[in-house]
Formats: sequence, structure tokens, C-alpha cells
Amino acid sequence: QVQLVESGGGLVQPGGSLRLSCTASSGLYMMGWYRQAPGKQRELVARITIGGTTTYAESAKGRFTISRDNTKKVVYLQMNSLKAEDTAVYYCNGHRPGGIDYWGQGTQVTVSS
Repeated sequence: QVQLVESGGGLVQPGGSLRLSCTASSGLYMMGWYRQAPGKQRELVARITIGGTTTYAESAKGRFTISRDNTKKVVYLQMNSLKAEDTAVYYCNGHRPGGIDYWGQGTQVTVSS
């Protein structure tokens, strides 16, 4: 079982920035961030392979940057130009080939003035 521990959520004003971090207890091929707003389905925000290949949701392109440190087993999500619609619980995801997924406990991001 892989443990994922997130940090970095909080309250920020529109236009502000936050950086989320997620530390894994073991190495993972793919790590990423999903989010779930009230009344909505969980959706992909961004993900990155161990080789550095990234995928972004359209809503995240140009504003969010995902990165990882394989030595430390950490994935980061730098979020800039935050909007009210970015408000959600953000979940760290880890994926291994074969369809095995792991999830963090979630961290709340609230964008409000």
C-alpha cells in the first residue's frame, strides 16, 4: 500500500497563487492531481510520468504547472492566477501500471475575496 500525503491548500484571493505538494511513501510511475468541487465529479487537473511527460486539463493550461522530484518522491502543483471556479478539494493521485491507483486524503483550496 502506498501512502500519499498532501499539503499546501488554503484560502487565497482571486488572482493569487498556491503550491500543493504530495509526498509518496514509494515510487510511482504516474503522479497527478485531481479535484472535486461540491456537486461535481472528480476531474483531472494535471499529471506527470516518472519521465516528466505532462498532461493538463484545459482549465489548467497556462496557469498551473505540475512537477516532480523523483528522488524525494514528491509531486508539486504550482497554481497561479487562481479563479473562484478553482475552488475544490484537490486530491493527489499515484498510479502504477496495471491499473493500480492510490489517493491522498485531499486538501481544500478556496479562492475567494
